[in-house]
Amino acid sequence: MKWITREKIKVDRVACPWLIQHFVDPEAEFVFLPRDTDWSKIENGIVFDVPNCELGHHDEDVSFNSILKKYNLSEPALLLLGEIVQAADSHPTNPHPASEGLRWVAHGFSALGLSDHQILEREFVVYDALYGECKRQTTEPAKGSERVAFLETDDFLV
Repeated sequence: MKWITREKIKVDRVACPWLIQHFVDPEAEFVFLPRDTDWSKIENGIVFDVPNCELGHHDEDVSFNSILKKYNLSEPALLLLGEIVQAADSHPTNPHPASEGLRWVAHGFSALGLSDHQILEREFVVYDALYGECKRQTTEPAKGSERVAFLETDDFLV
């Protein structure tokens, strides 16, 4: 299936293709069109993260959250990742602290002068890693704050 959105991708328009390809449509083909496209005229594909579409921003939800809801994806790690993407892409009332780093990564990739497809190819590994950490955070017993848990390990000494 073709999945269609705006060009010049950053946070949500990278997170959504990652989510779609990993959990909704492994054979997804992503198409990036100019901002001024008449999205209502698109009939051959599913539009996402464009104005006035089902899989777009609604209230505080970003497109990633809309896809989670539409496809009944409720794994705790995906919901946590959704909180991070939401806070990195919008201004929710209670932003997740990891979101600022994700926003910086997205803007850094954008500044490299790569095509949208090249950004997806390179940045999917960031989402793979972030999802892995979200899985760990939602399955391991809590050790306290993120910072304290990190400081209690010797991982950073390697």
